[in-house]
Amino acid sequence: MQLTKEQYMRYSRHLILPDVGLEGQKKLLASKVLLIGAGGLGSPLGLYLAAAGLGTLGIVDADVVDESNLQRQVIHSTEEVGRPKVDSAERRINGLNPDVKVIKHPVRITSENAFDIIKDYDVVIDGTDNFPTRYLVNDACVMLKKPLVYGSIFRFDGQATVFKPPDGPCYRCLYPEPPPPGMVPSCAEGGVIGILPGIVGLIQGLEAVKLIIGRGNTLIGRLVLFDALNFEFQELKIRRDHSCPVCGDNPTVKELIDYNQFCGIEESQRVMPFDPEREITTQELHRRLLSGEDLTIIDVREIGEYQIVRMKDTKLIPLNEIERRMGELKGLENKEIITHCHHGVRSLRALDKLKRAGFKNVKSLHGGIDAWASEIEPDLVRY
Repeated sequence: MQLTKEQYMRYSRHLILPDVGLEGQKKLLASKVLLIGAGGLGSPLGLYLAAAGLGTLGIVDADVVDESNLQRQVIHSTEEVGRPKVDSAERRINGLNPDVKVIKHPVRITSENAFDIIKDYDVVIDGTDNFPTRYLVNDACVMLKKPLVYGSIFRFDGQATVFKPPDGPCYRCLYPEPPPPGMVPSCAEGGVIGILPGIVGLIQGLEAVKLIIGRGNTLIGRLVLFDALNFEFQELKIRRDHSCPVCGDNPTVKELIDYNQFCGIEESQRVMPFDPEREITTQELHRRLLSGEDLTIIDVREIGEYQIVRMKDTKLIPLNEIERRMGELKGLENKEIITHCHHGVRSLRALDKLKRAGFKNVKSLHGGIDAWASEIEPDLVRY
């Protein structure tokens, strides 16, 4: 491969680096990297990997750009709202570096298509935000012998490492079992400081470049933890589990499985149908409130969410405080209680906690305050 005059100028700061140089830049230009997700982590990854001169960048994402993305997903812009993320990312990358060939995969990666998507890439980078996809991508990479650069973010905390068996562990060695469904809130539920994915995503990008040029000590076998609020880094040694069902000495998982089922996410939870035994619709709640019925409505969101928008005459008890604040509900054991959150997931967990504590007549607002704002009070702020 011969660099053009323009490429010598564009990549000159790489070319004069002893650990990159001409050969390293040629490796970058010949490389193929797959980015799973064009969101918070994928945004800085896409921009900086493109600037570095990767030859081919594949992007997997089935979502469209939403206004709530723009606080942290810097590869997208206001005029791209409503457009597919892969298209938005491609336009920005092409504007930054026309050397980069962008391959768009506007689909959700599944057990049916994972091998076909991943097989032709040299390095895979996980920019996802859910457990089924993390386990799926990990298993596919182990089976295809592809290095996987991992990162995750939540609120002010981030972590990153590189999974590359047999040189080091895989994701299952670190997290053998997924957490119970709903136990770990998503960024949509718990929030994330907008700059954090930039920091973690750039760590991932740096590791990918090091893997490609074959220089430096990568994060294989090392997990970096970052606390942005206190600006503290920690490093943990992580080892390959020789009994791991995927990368161990005698693997038992030799093909891709149903990862939603593995993570305990049943079909009913994925589509969230209305359950009349446990839930109440926004229209029914609205009708009953207008008729003057005596209902206690408990908002189980966090205080920051409550300050953004709230329904009238509600009592704020965040989900993680319900057990210790049961005393505030004394005398309501036989009265009707309605729980609500943002979209109706946490409120169902609150319902279960209240019923276990002896509250007999509890229902959850289907769709949460977001559905209420959409269907009943359109003047309310949505987030």
